Amino acid sequence: MITVTVLTKNSQETLGATLQSLQKFPEVIVYDSGSTDATLQIAQKFPNTKIISGTFAGFGPTHNIASSLATHDWILSIDSDEVLTPQLADEILALKLVPKHVYQIDRRNYFNGKWIRGCGGWYPDPVIRLYNRTSTRFTDDAVHEKVITEKMTCIPLFSHLVHTPYRSIHDFLAKMQSYSTLFAEQNQGKKPSSMTKAIAHGSFAFLKSYFLKKGFLGGKEGFIISLYNGHTTFYKYLKLAELNKKRQKQKTCL
Repeated sequence: MITVTVLTKNSQETLGATLQSLQKFPEVIVYDSGSTDATLQIAQKFPNTKIISGTFAGFGPTHNIASSLATHDWILSIDSDEVLTPQLADEILALKLVPKHVYQIDRRNYFNGKWIRGCGGWYPDPVIRLYNRTSTRFTDDAVHEKVITEKMTCIPLFSHLVHTPYRSIHDFLAKMQSYSTLFAEQNQGKKPSSMTKAIAHGSFAFLKSYFLKKGFLGGKEGFIISLYNGHTTFYKYLKLAELNKKRQKQKTCL
């Protein structure tokens, strides 16, 4: 048996489609960290869904908290803006699961109704989402978390997962703010940074996404995404430089 876990906060725009695609699974845990929109009312419409309210401790730790609350040891971790195709749901439910295996899914990312086949991190985008919690777990990273695969066998699945991470420019700006802050907090005191590094990393991220990863093939959408990748990287390192400076001042005062 498999428990699906979904982390939510103000996910009303996408959660309905996500939960609709999970109706064949016996248990879906919606772990909510303070929604103020209709997220919880949407979740309550699905009989296989259990709603749990808690705090957000960074993506990796929060995924692990949610999995610890599951009835079953097999965990399928799905984001609130992802949808399982019927073929993927059937493929997962038909698997002969092995505790020392983790299962990799081909995620297809969409923007403006277009499947984005370029841009850094957008394609290809294989993700490991099905695992046994007695054998492994998510890393403790606050952002860019992933399932630990050391000493595990990775099994790729044939069907794909549909992901719509951004529905408007507002979504790009909101995630840029959130992800850059989490990155800076996670790496403060561990990784050096400066304005020069921020400019260099940001510029390279844009060029890599648009040219090396063929974002230019995606037209307007590819340009917007590549620009977003560059800006997010720039602000990640700029915020990190700011936190490192504050940390150094505190040490000097002591």
